[in-house]
Amino acid sequence: MERSYEFWGGVASAIVTGAASGLGYATANRLADEGYVVTAVDLDDAALTAAFADRSDGRIRTTACNVADAEGAEAVFADHLAQVGPVRVLVNCAGIASPGATLRSDGPLSLDVFRQVLEVNVTGTFNFVRLAALQMQQAPGGVDNQHGVIVNTSSVAAFDGMVGQPAYSASKGAVAAMTLPLARELGKYGIRVMAIAPGVFSTPMVNGMTERARDVVTALRPPFPDRLGEGHEYAALVSAIVSNRMLNGEVIRLDGGIRLPPR
Repeated sequence: MERSYEFWGGVASAIVTGAASGLGYATANRLADEGYVVTAVDLDDAALTAAFADRSDGRIRTTACNVADAEGAEAVFADHLAQVGPVRVLVNCAGIASPGATLRSDGPLSLDVFRQVLEVNVTGTFNFVRLAALQMQQAPGGVDNQHGVIVNTSSVAAFDGMVGQPAYSASKGAVAAMTLPLARELGKYGIRVMAIAPGVFSTPMVNGMTERARDVVTALRPPFPDRLGEGHEYAALVSAIVSNRMLNGEVIRLDGGIRLPPR
């Protein structure tokens, strides 16, 4: 607790999106355990409340928000600032998959499906990045005059996407591609920007796929370890990124060495 306080020169606070389950849930708990006061954000308020019902230390606050909604996100950040202080760490885990081939037996992939994936995964990510950056740059500097750390979630599908993943791969490729320009721009404000590209993890996103898509994805195994990734492993990397100030402007694959096949 003292370490995180000294690291930031004040209250250590974080916002984590997609926090009701999976990677976001594990990350919110990890940061709270490390002394951060965390605002956990998800679209489903009931799921958020249930997810953190057993936390009695007051280190996790919950709020429902559509990450792609400008006014809703602004309200989240305003409330966080008023109740906790300026956000120091933002971790964007909110995302959707919606796999689907471009050409189907019933016609081409719906443009609305494609748009929705980009709206949540790209627009939603940038929406929270822009608001976090504003709050971070106005906050006092910590060690090395660091003002904040932003960690976005890409995917190995950004680099070796499979058939049926044009929307998802495009969205996660965009998240990866914005990492360096954001780091270059925001560095002058003492803000670092990183991205993590997970491989195949055991998350509700994977488990919620159609049976055929889920069977294809979960059958994939990396060279080692021969299993799906776990949320706590993602959260551990977030923690390492936050604590290591030389990590900036990079996308880290967290995948056990997996390379996705075409199908």
